[in-house]
Amino acid sequence: MSNHFTGLSLGPPLGDQRLDLCDLYAFQSPKDSSRTVIILNANPNADALHPDAIYRLNIDSDGDLLTDIAISYVFSKPQNGKQTFNVFLAKGADSRSAEAVGKKIVSDAEVSFGPNPNIIKAGEYTFFAGSRSDAFFFDFDGIKALFDIRGKRNFTEPHLSQLGGKSPWTGVDSNTQANVFSTAVEVPTSELGPKPVIRIWGRCSVRKDGKLEHVDRAGHPSVSSFFNTDDTKVEYNASEPVNDRKRWIDQFVHLMGHTGNYTREEAIAAIDREGTLPDVMTLDPSKPAKYPNGRVFTDDVIDYRLAFLTKGECPPSSLKPHSDTLKEFPYIGTPHLKKS
Repeated sequence: MSNHFTGLSLGPPLGDQRLDLCDLYAFQSPKDSSRTVIILNANPNADALHPDAIYRLNIDSDGDLLTDIAISYVFSKPQNGKQTFNVFLAKGADSRSAEAVGKKIVSDAEVSFGPNPNIIKAGEYTFFAGSRSDAFFFDFDGIKALFDIRGKRNFTEPHLSQLGGKSPWTGVDSNTQANVFSTAVEVPTSELGPKPVIRIWGRCSVRKDGKLEHVDRAGHPSVSSFFNTDDTKVEYNASEPVNDRKRWIDQFVHLMGHTGNYTREEAIAAIDREGTLPDVMTLDPSKPAKYPNGRVFTDDVIDYRLAFLTKGECPPSSLKPHSDTLKEFPYIGTPHLKKS
């Protein structure tokens, strides 16, 4: 299921699940509040990542929506069920290069595909890459009932009245046995230089015909999934946050008029309150992480997003967070055994 349910029918970038960014998390380390954890998940198949791709964390520390710190993960070609990864750290102007540039701080570390995480220390940084249990929880059949009731793709004019006022939820979490490929980093918050917040977005780029092409990005949970169409998805994924508001505000306002009967003024006010555009995750490390201040595993981001889209009309799904997350790095849970 691409990006869990991207537009219900939109497939993964270039038809390749390995290039599909799923979720972004950012929170204070529960072991040490002076450290920040950032997790970028990709590939719902939870197998090897693309050897010609760059998986990037972009961090803006001063509010100009330009990258100040870039952490780039690059993966080897898988061989005999194994894969290695390198991590590059770039700061300042170098961090704005689309390439994996900067200092190589992890070299040929082994990707973890089994239950025991291979944890890599690089100075004050701690890294992990590999298969983990997916912490994302959602009721996929309920979402389909709510937004695909007329058989139209990509949430065209959804409204609860189509269900006769009944709740669409089944009460079943569609993701209890799912795995995902996770990249995790823990770093002293002081290294990120928040003034007073940091803004984070994930990026996946792949070399195609000799050129590096931006094919996916991750910021606010589920924003791209709900707000995009077949016609705009490719452009949206390739675009930069600094241009988001000018380029996408009208499309967002239009959709919110259908989903929640928002006026234009109401929609813009709601977008501004949340900071929906630009599509980046904001974390103030001096405050407890809870979406939209960062994101933790217990955040019900689907209930949040549907309440946002329907102006509070959609009832909560009442699903519970997954209980298999960890209290220590890499925090996201041990992968589920694959059924034979």
